[in-house]
Amino acid sequence: MEQPIHGLDSVKEYYGKVLKSSQDLKTSACCTAEAMPVHLREILRDIHEEVKDKFYGCGSPIPHALEGKTVLDLGSGTGRDCFILSKLVGPNGQVIGVDMTDEQIAVAQKHVDYHTKKFGYSTPNVKFIKGYIEDLESAGIESSSIDLVTSNCVINLSPSKERVFSEIFRVLKPGGELYFSDVFASRRIPKELAQDDVFVGECLGGAMYTEDFRRMMIKLGSLDYRLMSRNKIALLNADIERAAGKIDFYSMTVRAFKLNLEDRCEDYGQVAIYKGGIPNCPNLFVLDDHHIFEKGKPMAVCGNTAMMLQGTRYGEFFNIIGDTTKHFGLFDCGPVSTLNQTDSNVGACC
Repeated sequence: MEQPIHGLDSVKEYYGKVLKSSQDLKTSACCTAEAMPVHLREILRDIHEEVKDKFYGCGSPIPHALEGKTVLDLGSGTGRDCFILSKLVGPNGQVIGVDMTDEQIAVAQKHVDYHTKKFGYSTPNVKFIKGYIEDLESAGIESSSIDLVTSNCVINLSPSKERVFSEIFRVLKPGGELYFSDVFASRRIPKELAQDDVFVGECLGGAMYTEDFRRMMIKLGSLDYRLMSRNKIALLNADIERAAGKIDFYSMTVRAFKLNLEDRCEDYGQVAIYKGGIPNCPNLFVLDDHHIFEKGKPMAVCGNTAMMLQGTRYGEFFNIIGDTTKHFGLFDCGPVSTLNQTDSNVGACC
């Protein structure tokens, strides 16, 4: 039996007792309106209204090419993203949601049969486990068993973020992907705000300072992760905005792979060509905020990007020309995406 993680009692109270629906949130941090892709909006129409009403998320962290894959959603809540993923992985795939809040898990489990029938499956392909995202082993998630780990505005709530990311890379298969949305901050959060129940519950008190996130990922061996999107959060509450002061908060979607990557973008003269075939990506595939592959068009890439396309589930959809036998120095990877002009790169290629 897993042991409670110290510092989570107030989060359980906030999401299990205080909030009755997304309308009860005081800021937009946990429900940032990021445009959902058309193919996901179509699936969303089939999701039960109670599941949607009690959803708290800050992005749309659902990537492509998931048919038949095993997906783990951290902090799955009422299961909105899990049920969307259930449709995307198909009857031969599996979706696992982990959440620590009894009230949220109860709503999710109540609607498993509803979505199984709605999607035309003979048996459920989604299950929900009560547990802590800091201790996935106790939740029964085996090492190297997951194709994709996703999370939607939840990791900020954890007081032990390094444990969370360490567990993520433990359970991912080689070449597996982490794709998550969360709240990040332009500065470190002062102690008094980091311990304030409302600030924490509103996904602000535990927001990760971007540079501390970068350092932690390097420590855990993830040397190159990619930024997908970034949106500034409107706090929409005078008292909270006054307390936050000059700290800016952003909803960001990030992807990382369990690969042996380099800490800088190196040039090996490689070229990537998108062959097409990824569902809902007939003409373009977006790897990150500045790597957009047009079908049939050769594109020079760094060694890390080549590996992300070749050594993952995306490999069957790409032709990679060249290898790493000859080195040409650093690769000019284009624009830098940062929170502000003084921030360092979000990742080696970003």
